[in-house]
Amino acid sequence: MNEINEFITQYGPTIRMVIFISLFSFLSMVEVFYFLRPFTENKVVRRINNLALLVTGAILVYFLFPLAALAISKVVEDNNWGLLNFYELDYWLKVVIAYILLDLSIYFQHVIFHTLPLFWRFHRVHHCDLECDVTTGVRFHPIEILLSMLVKFMTIAALGAPVLAVFLFEVSLNFMSMFTHANINLPKSLEKILSPIIVTPRMHFIHHSTVEHHTNSNFGFNISLWDRMFGTFVMRKDHELKEMDIGLSHYRDIKKQSLRWLLYLPFVDSVRHYAINMRNHDQDK
Repeated sequence: MNEINEFITQYGPTIRMVIFISLFSFLSMVEVFYFLRPFTENKVVRRINNLALLVTGAILVYFLFPLAALAISKVVEDNNWGLLNFYELDYWLKVVIAYILLDLSIYFQHVIFHTLPLFWRFHRVHHCDLECDVTTGVRFHPIEILLSMLVKFMTIAALGAPVLAVFLFEVSLNFMSMFTHANINLPKSLEKILSPIIVTPRMHFIHHSTVEHHTNSNFGFNISLWDRMFGTFVMRKDHELKEMDIGLSHYRDIKKQSLRWLLYLPFVDSVRHYAINMRNHDQDK
C-alpha cells in the first residue's frame, strides 16, 4: 500500500481541487434547470460573498496548518498509531471502518457546533444565508474551518485512519457538502433510492429553516443513518420546503450579508440558547 499512499500524498491535493471545481461547476449548472426552490435574493452577490469566505478560510488554513489531513494520516499510518492499528485487521476493512467513523465524527461535530454557544457563534455564519445553494456548502467562517481542521486531525490520529480512507473521506466531504446544499430537485424515484443511504438536498434543506426545531435537526452530511439512529431526523413535504424561510430569523437583513459583516458576526450580539435537548418534539406530531 506504500505506492498508493505515496501517490495520494503527492497528487491528492491536486486531484481534490480538480474534483471540487468540476463538481461545483456541474452542480451550479444543474441548479439553473432543476431547482427545488426559486431563488429570491441576489444570487450573484450571495455567491461572491460565500466563495470569498471559502477563499479566506483556505488561505488561513494554508498558513496555520501546512500539514494537511493526508499528511497527518500518513504519519499516523507509518508509525502504527491509533485505535485501528491496535488490531490485526485487513487493510480494506480498516479503510471502510475509518471512513464510517470519520463520517460519524463529523455528525457529532456538527451537533456540538449547534449545542455549545462558543461554537455556534461561528457556525451561525453558515446558517444566516438567506438562500440555500451549492455555495452555501462552502460558506463557513474561517475560524470554524480552523476548528474543524483541529477536530479532524485529532480524529484521524485517534483512529489511526489509513491515508486512503482520509483521501476518500475528504473528497466525499467536499462533494456532499456542496450536493446537500445544492438547490436541486431530484426526481422522486432517485430520491427514494438515495435517501436511505446518503443525505439529499431535500433532507438537508430542513436544517436551514428559520424554525429553530428544524435547524437543530438533520445534522448528517453524508451517511443518512446517523440522524435516524440518534433521533435528529425530520422530514417535510415538498410544498413545505418551497414555502419555508431559509436562514436565521434574527438575521434577515440583506444588508448584513456582506463579507465584512459575515467575518465580524461571531464577535457581536448575544448567542441564543441552542441546546438540542430544548427542541420541541411536539412540532413533529
